Amino acid sequence: MAPPAAAGGGGGGGGEEGQQPRQQQQQNGFGQTITGIIRIAVFWYFASKFFSPKKPTDPSNLISNLFQKGEALDMWLYLSEHEKFNDFGNEASLVWHETNIPYVTWGPESTRTLSLKYYPSQALKNNGSLYAHVFFARSGYPPDPNDPEFQPQATFGRTHSVVAYLPKSRSDKRKSLLGNTKEGEAVESVAMHGTMLLQVADDAETDSKDDGPDEWIAYWKPNITINLVEDFTRYGHNAVPPNIAPYLNIEPSTGNYYPTIFFNEFWLLRDKLIAINESVTELPLNLEVGPISMMKWQLFLQIDQSFQIHRSYGSMLEGEADELKRVFLEGNPYLLVITMVVSLLHSVFDFLAFKNDIQFWNKNKSMEGLSAKSVVVSFLCQLVVFLYLLDNETSWMILASSGIGVCIEFWKIGKAMHIEIDRSGRIPMLRFRDRDSYASNKTKEYDDIAMKYLSYVLFFLVACFSVYSLMYERHKSWYSWILSSLTSCVYMFGFIMMCPQLFINYKLKSVAHLPWRQMTYKFLNTIIDDLFAFVIKMPTLHRLSVFRDGKI
Repeated sequence: MAPPAAAGGGGGGGGEEGQQPRQQQQQNGFGQTITGIIRIAVFWYFASKFFSPKKPTDPSNLISNLFQKGEALDMWLYLSEHEKFNDFGNEASLVWHETNIPYVTWGPESTRTLSLKYYPSQALKNNGSLYAHVFFARSGYPPDPNDPEFQPQATFGRTHSVVAYLPKSRSDKRKSLLGNTKEGEAVESVAMHGTMLLQVADDAETDSKDDGPDEWIAYWKPNITINLVEDFTRYGHNAVPPNIAPYLNIEPSTGNYYPTIFFNEFWLLRDKLIAINESVTELPLNLEVGPISMMKWQLFLQIDQSFQIHRSYGSMLEGEADELKRVFLEGNPYLLVITMVVSLLHSVFDFLAFKNDIQFWNKNKSMEGLSAKSVVVSFLCQLVVFLYLLDNETSWMILASSGIGVCIEFWKIGKAMHIEIDRSGRIPMLRFRDRDSYASNKTKEYDDIAMKYLSYVLFFLVACFSVYSLMYERHKSWYSWILSSLTSCVYMFGFIMMCPQLFINYKLKSVAHLPWRQMTYKFLNTIIDDLFAFVIKMPTLHRLSVFRDGKI
């Protein structure tokens, strides 16, 4: 099927601040998402093949397709605001008519296209409905049941909605915490009947509307792709595979089935939909009819089902399915292969580095030459990122991954320092004490010097960026401002955390204390990350943050 034609439509987007963590979440979960989708699709396909009921040996118990391959068909496409259609005499409803279409033969004569403009009625503009009724018949036979020449076994059809109802995107609840508003956003003067009316945006009213029920908006589908499935399988009575049975149209008198009509919306992305309102005077409509193979049809169905499964389990957010489809639809094939290879290598090296990191700290008995304060700061950075993800819309899979990372970083603090529980006060407190191998040599002295000057730089950068964010950006609350400011600083200035360990290495004139196996995988992963940053589309801030991965 040809990719959908570009159509109007679009939606608003959040600020750069909110998009950076979301883009990082999509990049981190890209490999897991595409692997899970392919795994589920392949599993269901082979399960339907191997576990479907076996065909009976008696041919009289088999049902088959009523039509033969290459048989000439005529097609009629009607548009009506009624779901049930019987107004075949209304020429205004007939928008497309084709003759002598060979049934599922793979040639240019089997594919027909048409582009036109549709002028919506007033009812459709007011959240009305519109349906496409497509009918196929053997050449020379009419689709109208009231016609004397009508033959039930020679005609089949299907109805499809051309209008989709989707919930309206909620208003952005972020606001300026200092009470400032952007120019042209807060105050607008309107002249009406000689009186100047002052319109001021009311954030409280906006929030109260957002807390109410969802508002559903009608969207126009600019592309209608009608596929006739190439299926000539002889199925047993009451033994049709469960993934095919819902789509099989059985003729009651003979028990055989009509050709399957599939309205293909796999490549129809949400941003191609057009909102229908009073200002819309005409709508584009691109029509296409053609064959589709049985395997490709089932693959589309299984992938859509896998998307639904991922969304139901929270491992995929709304809109991520469209982003994944856009990679295949608009991406260069060679670039796509490189992306998949890079994602695989990134996952492998990341796992090996992760495994060796745990092994090193589990066996490590001495902190000589290692920066304990860097371990503590790394834990704080991981905790900030986790809290930020928790404050924003994030799938549970990304949250779980980040939460496990926080726990491991805290466990590493226990290996780098002594953690004790102080019960002397009313509330038990955690006390951190340096290990003897760390405090009895020059490592602690050098670590304190490096962290002292580094903290001055970090505090200055964090303070400057936080003030800038508070003055010029919008936030949901003071808590969100603190988290977003700290998270942005982690992304931008995280590479500075390499300085304490580098300073210790320089002063001790040795690197024998470092986990070399983990560093090797980190080095390879850094190279992969650099390639990954230029292959995958991402914000510039996140693109630069990959250089901090070689901080050890």
